[in-house]
Amino acid sequence: MKFWKNPASLLNLLRPKTPPTVQTLTFQSFALNRDVQLDVYLPPDYDAETRHVYPLVLFNDGQDLPRMDFQGILAEQFSSKKLPPFIAVGIYTSNERQREYGTARQPDYKGRGDKAGTYTAFIIAELLPFLYRHYRLSDLSEDRAIAGFSLGGLSAFDIGWANPQIFGTIGVFSGALWWRWSHVKPEDPDADRIMHHIVQQTQVVDKNQYFWFQCGTLDEADDRNNNGVIDSIDDTLDLMKALRHKGFHEESMRYLEIEDGHHDPETWGKAMPDFLGWAFVDEGDY
Repeated sequence: MKFWKNPASLLNLLRPKTPPTVQTLTFQSFALNRDVQLDVYLPPDYDAETRHVYPLVLFNDGQDLPRMDFQGILAEQFSSKKLPPFIAVGIYTSNERQREYGTARQPDYKGRGDKAGTYTAFIIAELLPFLYRHYRLSDLSEDRAIAGFSLGGLSAFDIGWANPQIFGTIGVFSGALWWRWSHVKPEDPDADRIMHHIVQQTQVVDKNQYFWFQCGTLDEADDRNNNGVIDSIDDTLDLMKALRHKGFHEESMRYLEIEDGHHDPETWGKAMPDFLGWAFVDEGDY
């Protein structure tokens, strides 16, 4: 494109990309019995717009956000007006990640995720009240999202699904949706996936929730059912199928598959603008 023929595009290029302010905090969690590091990303206009309340997105595995230059992604998106201003919080994990992330209903067959219920309590009863005391946040569920990467994505889905009155949008990057309560059975290799079963057994669902999923074609190499599709993609598509059976329409879900995408923050960074657009841009504008 010849930018002199499109002044708006030229202006966008010349406009300084003001990065969001990042506040790094240490939050003492009584539920988890440990300190939790938080990175709070505030939009550039936060201090100036003192009467404005902002949407919120929480990220599990917040320590991965700097690796994908999340601050730079936000600077680009905010400066180009592709996204409305919002507040993002990266929640750092600990050396108990495989115990705190998972499904609150039950651990997996190796006992991992036994503290997932406690982690959910931390999010709902401790972290959110803290954030609402210290930041100007919208109290509408459609303005709140929770997301995560890999096992953190499974945790985000579990927390969001159980609390639709709080989280209107859920984002799952390369989710560990294989999480199961038994070893793989050769006669039925897709059986016993915990999150799929939770969705299938939920009696009352909130049709106002929105779901965003991402996988990379090189997320892994495993193909337990030998259908030519890697497990992470299979598990994701099967969970979306379970959501459809619960009455969610295609407009409630988005699936992004990244060709040659790996199970790493670099791939998730490429997917990030798509997720943020899905979460915070009106459907008619996206």
